[in-house]
Amino acid sequence: MAISGRFVLLALAGLVPVMLYPGWGTVLLVCLVLCAVLLLDLAMAASPRKVTLFRTLPGNVTLTGSTESVLTIGNTGSRPLRALVRDAWQPSAGAQNPRQRVDVPAGERRRMKVLLKPARRGDLKAPHVTLRAFGPLQLAARQRTLPCPGSVRVLPPFHSRRHLPSKLRKLRELDGKAAVQIRGAGTEFDSLRDYVRGDDVRSIDWRATARRSAVVVRTWRPERDRRVVIMLDTSRTAAARIDDEPRLDTGIEAALLLAVLAERGGDRVDFFAFDRRTRGRAGSASKGNLLGQLVQAMAPLEPELIELDWSQVPGQIRQISAHRSLVVLLTPLDSGAPEEGLLPMAAQLAQQHVVVVASVRDPMLGAMQKERTTAAQVFRAAAAERALLEREAVAIQLRQMGVEVVDAEPHQLPPALADAYIRLKAAGRL
Repeated sequence: MAISGRFVLLALAGLVPVMLYPGWGTVLLVCLVLCAVLLLDLAMAASPRKVTLFRTLPGNVTLTGSTESVLTIGNTGSRPLRALVRDAWQPSAGAQNPRQRVDVPAGERRRMKVLLKPARRGDLKAPHVTLRAFGPLQLAARQRTLPCPGSVRVLPPFHSRRHLPSKLRKLRELDGKAAVQIRGAGTEFDSLRDYVRGDDVRSIDWRATARRSAVVVRTWRPERDRRVVIMLDTSRTAAARIDDEPRLDTGIEAALLLAVLAERGGDRVDFFAFDRRTRGRAGSASKGNLLGQLVQAMAPLEPELIELDWSQVPGQIRQISAHRSLVVLLTPLDSGAPEEGLLPMAAQLAQQHVVVVASVRDPMLGAMQKERTTAAQVFRAAAAERALLEREAVAIQLRQMGVEVVDAEPHQLPPALADAYIRLKAAGRL
């Protein structure tokens, strides 16, 4: 049971006769009247046990979007329902109007719409609905919490999509579909065509030229149907916030841009998120749109407070592809002891695959490195300098093993990784 503000005001009004006619008899009479009115109003309220709930949800929404949760409230009792309804969405769902007053006549139903503006990615839930059924005087209410589970999956926003047109234009230039001529673009023979001014003379096919009595050049196209395997690190280091964004989310943005670009480039893409076990997986071989599969697999990912088991990574990649592939590892360069994890594993993978290590660099390190006005700032600058030198040392060791390293700040990592893919494709290294 719950009492309303109206009953409190009525109780305060009951002090007037007590002040005019002081005495225990007046107090007892006022209390009896208040209790009688309260019980009468409560008895005339609709029963929450005779209320049915049905929830309608859209299923998916992007992090930057909004959606509506529709709750259908049915009154199967014989009294009209005057209720205050609270839809119990978790705070990160961003429910704008979770509490609403709803009047439902006997035997009818009404719909209650709650606007959701999610504040984080993942599965957001509402386990139950709390309902207060007031009487006709609205002095007291019967309260009951009814189970009505609902869930909305909030998908990654894919902000790096804005880089996709420019990267696709570069791919088309490699493919020979655009007018720009690029030396060394592709290694697979495509066709013969007449020579035009500006063509590389090394591409002239002398036999075809002799047969046709005109200068003919060979055209090449980039390799297609290559395998691209993307591993996203979801261990404890992925929880670090860099530039107001978790490192995991930056990795998701980079993986989405690279995966969509590689698929448009004619390659097969496989993605898996891993720490000590696989947290999510998607790939071109599965049915349906690749981007849709990726965002569904990435949406529920959260950093796990455990260390990444590097010894299992080669086995996981071998399960996906037994042939030479482009393996992209989205992991920090400064996590723990790289000599015991990242470096030996990268050396092992580089013997069979083309390996790219992509890492997010904290822009705060660069800012701290420049500020040296006070003694405290000098100490911070020294610490930042040391951290950057250690990252550079790890990157140099990786490059000496033949591993490509992409080390960039959060907003620059997705396009930098896409450029690395295009560069490798243009050089015929996939």
